[in-house]
Amino acid sequence: MQYNNLGKTGLKVSRICLGCMSFGDASKGWHPWVVNEEAGRGLIRQSLDAGINFFDTANVYAAGSSEEFLGRALRDFTRRDEVVVATKVHGKMREDPNGQGLSRKAIFTEIDASLKRLGMDYVDLYQIHRWDGTTPIEETVEALHDVVKSGKARYIGASTMRAWQFGKALHVSDLRGWTRFVCMQPQYNLAYREEERELLPLCAADGIGVIPWSPLARGRLARPWSERAMTKRGQTDPISVRLYTNAEAADQAVVERLTDVATLHAKPQAQIALAWLLHKPVVSSVIVGATKPQHLSDAIASLDVSLTQEDMHSLEEPYLPHEWIL
Repeated sequence: MQYNNLGKTGLKVSRICLGCMSFGDASKGWHPWVVNEEAGRGLIRQSLDAGINFFDTANVYAAGSSEEFLGRALRDFTRRDEVVVATKVHGKMREDPNGQGLSRKAIFTEIDASLKRLGMDYVDLYQIHRWDGTTPIEETVEALHDVVKSGKARYIGASTMRAWQFGKALHVSDLRGWTRFVCMQPQYNLAYREEERELLPLCAADGIGVIPWSPLARGRLARPWSERAMTKRGQTDPISVRLYTNAEAADQAVVERLTDVATLHAKPQAQIALAWLLHKPVVSSVIVGATKPQHLSDAIASLDVSLTQEDMHSLEEPYLPHEWIL
């Protein structure tokens, strides 16, 4: 396994991060393609055996059961100090008016709830899952600062927002002397590169680590275009429909070029798509969601794939602008 500093911090994270959105109790209204605890434990154990030390989840994943599964597995398989655990706050966890969002009340409630589900005293990285337009960013950042100072989180990060929003959050923390965001978790892959325009340059200029989610475009980059809907997730995932169906013609050209490059290298498409991200200097680690051992094997093997500048240009050349979608 290879390791990077997370942005300009001293925190060392594996270049492959196991994303845990695919673990959970499907009966709790989550995605039908999630894997149960037994299968999830196997993937977590496989990750640890490969040297992966970075695990990303969220309070909202499967109504908290993803955090529960991850916490129990890590307690059984490793020492707490040897892993980097990240979770997130923002999504709806209860029906009452304060059951979601980034208010001081919500953040204090949800960090304690996440720690209880994880069975941990602290998380290494606490991230805001989305921007909350109903709460002043000053309130959110001060609450996150207090979470860090209380010892319940070591670092804070953010995910999926406009560059101006993230810039404002960074400015507020600098102005007040509060804990600064150290990483950004955007959607970023060969089929969706809109963040290259503003958000990623901001991160590069400010030393912010980038940990992309959906590096395989929810599986669309993992197989030839004609096979994109053959998996259970491809047939049932409404988020894939929302994110990608408005640009299918452009995405088809990207996937077909990816197939060509993968064939040239005699490698699976997933390895080439992940290697493309790993060749980007701004990327600290890539979050890989796995439901099968082969998914992890491909991710780990991508670390050894070397792409030339010609390969990179060829992969990027068919891309056309997409609508920016949360």
